[in-house]
Amino acid sequence: MTLPTLEQVCEQALRLPCAPSLLPRLITALHDDSSGADDIEALILLDTALAASTLRVANSAYFSTGEPAATVAEAVIRLGMREIFRLAALALVNRWETGSGRGAYRGDPGDFCRHALCTALAAEALAEATERTDPQGAYTAGLVCDLGKLAVAHACAPFFPAIRLEQARTGGAWTRAEREVLGYDSTMVGARLLETWRFPPALVDAARHFHQPTKAPAESLALLAHLHAAKYLAISFGPGVSEDGFHFELEEAFLLEWGFTPEFLQEMLPVVLERATARLKDKLSHGTITA
Repeated sequence: MTLPTLEQVCEQALRLPCAPSLLPRLITALHDDSSGADDIEALILLDTALAASTLRVANSAYFSTGEPAATVAEAVIRLGMREIFRLAALALVNRWETGSGRGAYRGDPGDFCRHALCTALAAEALAEATERTDPQGAYTAGLVCDLGKLAVAHACAPFFPAIRLEQARTGGAWTRAEREVLGYDSTMVGARLLETWRFPPALVDAARHFHQPTKAPAESLALLAHLHAAKYLAISFGPGVSEDGFHFELEEAFLLEWGFTPEFLQEMLPVVLERATARLKDKLSHGTITA
């Protein structure tokens, strides 16, 4: 069996349906002060499933004001820009998981999205606590940084037994075993995909360097510090963590430089767990995630 190149892995991934390529356009629009509900509606309507989800959530008991929202623009006004972004980001990442062959990691349906959401909530909570990076940017980075894993699972599933054997032999990081077997790793694939989809450079850097944050450009270090710490917190309490996650190598010295002491991270753990429980409810440990 021929080993696919990094370019071939990305090419296969880009042909998959439900790619989250709409997300960077939403990021741009939501950061533009001149964008209104009609502008956001125009983007959401490009994706019929996302439009339906937006209306469904806006008309739920939690957000409903009595009269149902008849249009996406009304739903945007009712939900607010922050909630719209969260809904859209989660919906797009969730559907990418569904179509990409996540099962290669021996996880349950919804595990990728579950762990991504926990990482996003952790990164957001840390950013709010430190005020050293934008919370929404941190949330987005946590949600999308692992997308390369799904592309690798889709294209390289037959080679996962060899990756497992290599990881067990060395006892090192999963990404290191990927590089030894495949010649590249999921972070390289993820960064390439985010570049192709025109994600902001900071998010591309986040996907490329979150396993080894000290190699990131100086302008991305603040975001990477929060993301690396968020991965540690999300792995620590476990929802959705698959076999590769338990071989994550923590850059403790780097985190200490940014003030992420063991005591601070321990204090943040129940905060993140509370947010994840509130968001996922009975889906915290199992089950498919819905936006």
